[in-house]
Amino acid sequence: MIKATRIERDSMGDVAVPIDALYGAQTQRAVDNFAISRHPMPERFVRALLQQKAAAARANVSLEQLPADIGQAIDRAAAQLLQDPQLMTHFPVEVFQTGSGTSSNMNANEVLATLATRLLAGGPNAITVSPNDHVNAGQSSNDSIPTVLHVSAAQTLQGELLPALDLLAQTLQDKIQSVGHHVKTGRTHLMDAMPLRLGQELGGWLAQVDARRAQLRALLPSVCELAQGGTAVGTGINAHPDFARRFCEELSALTGLTFRPAPDFFAALSAQDTAVALSGALKGVAVTLMKISNDLRWMNSGPLAGLAEIELHALQPGSSIMPGKVNPVIPEAVTMVCAQVIGHDAAITIAGQSGNFQLNVMLPLIATNLLDSLALLAAASKALAEQAIRDFKVNVEGLQHALARNPILVTALNREIGYLKAAAIAKRAYAEKRPILDVAEEMTEFDRATLQQMLDPAKLTDGGL
Repeated sequence: MIKATRIERDSMGDVAVPIDALYGAQTQRAVDNFAISRHPMPERFVRALLQQKAAAARANVSLEQLPADIGQAIDRAAAQLLQDPQLMTHFPVEVFQTGSGTSSNMNANEVLATLATRLLAGGPNAITVSPNDHVNAGQSSNDSIPTVLHVSAAQTLQGELLPALDLLAQTLQDKIQSVGHHVKTGRTHLMDAMPLRLGQELGGWLAQVDARRAQLRALLPSVCELAQGGTAVGTGINAHPDFARRFCEELSALTGLTFRPAPDFFAALSAQDTAVALSGALKGVAVTLMKISNDLRWMNSGPLAGLAEIELHALQPGSSIMPGKVNPVIPEAVTMVCAQVIGHDAAITIAGQSGNFQLNVMLPLIATNLLDSLALLAAASKALAEQAIRDFKVNVEGLQHALARNPILVTALNREIGYLKAAAIAKRAYAEKRPILDVAEEMTEFDRATLQQMLDPAKLTDGGL
């Protein structure tokens, strides 16, 4: 079926555009030219782009760079779009487009110009709002798209990932309080090692999460530094001298975050070092979540032929052929998220060095991967907290059985009998599959009561010998 079209014109000539589309010629050219992935820019990015346009309109009106009625119409059009449940149908430009994101910038300019013109149609003087002269006033794609990249990343970091990591940290704290007193066999190289309390093990996880949270919070002020005001190459051509400052004030009021102009627009346009640093920190979060998830998988393994230290909450059948099998599905899902984030970071690293002279030319890829990593890690952290850690049960009997037969407990006797004799006791206990206490009683001069005190696993978790 052939869709009805209308003819739109840009600087290159006429273009046929779907008759009901809010966008115009330049967006249609991008749709026609870029049919690589069919994945549009993320909705979080588009929403931040509309907020950027609204803030720019407000700043330009206050600086008398735009007529008040036109600026207010652009502002109202952006607000209207942000409430539109079909928002993304108006923004079809895909990720793999021009590296500056010019197509996405013009997509927003054209859609807002169309809606703003309609809003002004009932006035005494018919006004046609221009995508370039009005909506894009004082701006360039080269400073707008890096700005939106930072804004959308800051919003997702502050609004989604940090709260999810806060939830994960609180869940770990609560779990430590409830099960932290249990003593278990430690493991190094996946082999039996000295005992520790479950609270100490979970406390290690918590320390990792706390460190990642602190790193992300330390990066947030840099993410809130914006390129807006640099325009084409960083010189600020065609923008009011106070535009950058005023824009940040308006955007801060719109979003609730505190934005400020970047200290150097040339760096803000040509480099994406802050985005690369944030992606690196997200990779660190991924590594932390993968370590926790894999520990949970090992601790839950069994239930008969594995470690079986804990029992994760059963969420779904684990096999299409083996009845009764239940798998650690949440930790597995989280590890896949972590692998994806690590891959995103590799792409962002490559993209980050693509700042040729005055402009980075992989901005859409950086924005898309960064936002995907932020959102994935937020969802994964929440799932790990609420569907794995919060409700797992401790197999106390299994922990105690393993402890009683752990030959490595003999380490506590090193100071009294020496390493070599302690090793002989451990090897004999292991070979005969007997508790270390029984073998030590036969091979040392200590009585059983003294050995029980010296080999008490709970005492050894405090480092006391």
